[in-house]
Amino acid sequence: MRMAELVMAVVMAVFSLYLMWKSAELPIGWIPGEGPGGGAWPFWLATGMLLCCIATVYRWARRLTPESRSEDVYMDSRAFKLFLLNAGALAAMIGLFHIVGAYGAIPAFLIFYLRFMGGHSWRLTGTFAVVTPVITFLFFEIALQKTLPKGFTDPWFEPIFDFFY
Repeated sequence: MRMAELVMAVVMAVFSLYLMWKSAELPIGWIPGEGPGGGAWPFWLATGMLLCCIATVYRWARRLTPESRSEDVYMDSRAFKLFLLNAGALAAMIGLFHIVGAYGAIPAFLIFYLRFMGGHSWRLTGTFAVVTPVITFLFFEIALQKTLPKGFTDPWFEPIFDFFY
């Protein structure tokens, strides 16, 4: 596990630098009368990802996490099982985008991840499963005016559109 943590942090850091470089081909600052430039969101998200990678390498070097103290070379069977569950859940969520849209796939993923993988209460799981798609909708559809796939959930968001427009 120790080596896996370091390898992933370095690979993701390199990917973050690439994303920052590519997004800087578009304006990343504020454009008067328009708002943030086309590269602003990707650039700053990649910057945040790079900072997280640096923090992971720091924690790895200081052996602050159980994974960084592990003597396993790469992954034990438990870690591999968790990896497969996470990858499968993400793949299912992405696949559901075309059927139930983002606002149906995100709650389904959160219910699986929080309740069944994380063991959190139904109250917390339900709260996140309801609030997250609404906040995501407000951010993308209203603030950024970028449409996400809605699938059959499209009519459920009409009252919110009517409220804002």
